[in-house]
Amino acid sequence: MREIVFDTETTGVNPATGDRMVEIGCVELVNRCPTGREFHAYYNPERSMPSEAEAVHGLSTIFLSDKPLFSDGCEALLDFIGDAPLIAHNAAFDFGFLNAELAHCGRDPVCLSRMICTLVLARSKHPGAKHSLDALCTRFGVDRSARVKHGALLDAQLLAQVYVELTGGRQIGLSLLAEASAAAAAGEAPVPTLRPSQRPVRPARAHAASLDELAAHAQFIAKIKEPLWASIPAS
Repeated sequence: MREIVFDTETTGVNPATGDRMVEIGCVELVNRCPTGREFHAYYNPERSMPSEAEAVHGLSTIFLSDKPLFSDGCEALLDFIGDAPLIAHNAAFDFGFLNAELAHCGRDPVCLSRMICTLVLARSKHPGAKHSLDALCTRFGVDRSARVKHGALLDAQLLAQVYVELTGGRQIGLSLLAEASAAAAAGEAPVPTLRPSQRPVRPARAHAASLDELAAHAQFIAKIKEPLWASIPAS
């Protein structure tokens, strides 16, 4: 099963009032295992970057000024995500900006039936706990030391690890990885495969004590002075 974990960075919180997506990062999973394939892009939002947003992700108006428009790079993004389910943290936010950008360039929106929200999963699995990405990384032992500011690709990489833990842990990847192996055979990034054990198969051995062993045990017991069991009255 192929899935895409993604994250976006934006100029604000509401695409309906003119905020735009400026960065997207995507990580491919096959059978809940990262394949090594990723997609990352910055986009010129055709507007200035508010200082509040820049403080979150560090992307300035000057930095984004020479980046391509979303309309110029959307085909590569759509080719990468294909028809796979899309996983995001607070996914309604990221889907809202992605579909707003697609609408800007006359493309069909991504169907919301493909949306998987890790925030909803976390609230269901751990009610009452903290559910931010940082808190979930701490809960599951995911190293987030490189996360100084928000960044779409780094956050997608961290979220991919959190998503695996939220949906059963790393043992879920022991399902033969048939689809991942097919992807590797097609010339895509290599994925881990399971190797059969190389140890020789030995026949089962008898576990009952031999007569010699029983005799040796009896001799050993006879040497014990005042054994505890001798003081127990017979029933």
